[in-house]
Amino acid sequence: MTELAKSNHVLGQPLELPCGVILKNRLTKSAMSDSLGDGTGDPTETQIRLYERWAEGGVALSLIGEVQGDYRYPEKPGNLVLDSRSNQDALKSLASRGQVRGTHLWPQLGHAGALSHLPISRPKGPSALDVEGLQCEGMSVTDIQALPSIYARAATIAQSSGFGGVQIHAGHGFLFSQFLSPLFNHRTDAYGGSIEARFNIIRKVIDEVRRTVGPTFPIGIRINSTDNLEGGLTNSDALEIVRILDGTSIDLIDISGGTYFPGAKSSSDSACDGSAYFTTFAQSAKEVTDKPIMATGGFRKRDQAIDAIESGAVDMVSLARAMVLNPRLAKTWLNKGGDDPEFPTFNSPPYGGLTAWYSMRITALGEDRENEFTLDPHSAIKTYEKRDAQRCIKWLEKYS
Repeated sequence: MTELAKSNHVLGQPLELPCGVILKNRLTKSAMSDSLGDGTGDPTETQIRLYERWAEGGVALSLIGEVQGDYRYPEKPGNLVLDSRSNQDALKSLASRGQVRGTHLWPQLGHAGALSHLPISRPKGPSALDVEGLQCEGMSVTDIQALPSIYARAATIAQSSGFGGVQIHAGHGFLFSQFLSPLFNHRTDAYGGSIEARFNIIRKVIDEVRRTVGPTFPIGIRINSTDNLEGGLTNSDALEIVRILDGTSIDLIDISGGTYFPGAKSSSDSACDGSAYFTTFAQSAKEVTDKPIMATGGFRKRDQAIDAIESGAVDMVSLARAMVLNPRLAKTWLNKGGDDPEFPTFNSPPYGGLTAWYSMRITALGEDRENEFTLDPHSAIKTYEKRDAQRCIKWLEKYS
């Protein structure tokens, strides 16, 4: 079999989810915080065009990162919010244009918890925290018990707006990741202690979302394989979470890792050999569940994606920065036998500068001007932070 035929055979295979929905191939544009909401929780034309471009580029599934069901706990002021004040026409346009050519577009439903953006939030997590660089209040039982209805309402808005499904965010140090991690969940009630108890609220959310959207609407979930923090979520606990998820109505388990907590090292720091970050864990997860498994992180080359699926480690490959560098990467890998993206290198970028560079390139994609994009990480982070500050003002004007 030629390399092109092998690529088409492996990456181009459709995948049927447990709910009966079929994804047209095995490539996903990963959830990223694109920061392209208008500052009042609604989509912009730039954001709509961005997801239209990724759909035109051939992915089976595209995920909108950090979509909030509760405006009080956003990750950033550029997040979308799905609630009673959402701009339904703009959401329908985003869903319609982001799902051309058979692509699925799912909002990633999240709650930043202890990592909620301070200028526009009073952060709350499973337990009160007061550590260097991070403070938050602890959630009451009433706060926790309100979460299933908040997520179900957001999922219903997504469904009525025409989105193809939703993903529940339980990774990367945000609220549900905080519940799962013994480092940040010190509760002694029904929501803390054993891994089953730490998972309790997530189970309730999944059940309520499923009850609300019905049996044929896809529900995915992103979980950490590890927090990369001493005393945080372990691989063994993460595998137990996968076992628990096997008994739920989840349709796709997205494996990732790491947190945005102060002092946490990135997943890329742990993978010096250039391999994808979580395929080894994903292979173990496949042994304890029949749910489809997707891995996010570290996929830079077509051969990596082919090997991960062909080996049985994963059912889908999810790409983030590679898709920012080439929004037509799915077509490239499926049809041209093709080229891998060329990742830029920078000399001593500032803290947060690389993330800001990719965020501003995302903006350039949505404006169809990536060929004119010339920012370096230093200028990118200044531009990004200035834009966030302006959006914070708009956020507070709407939600104060």
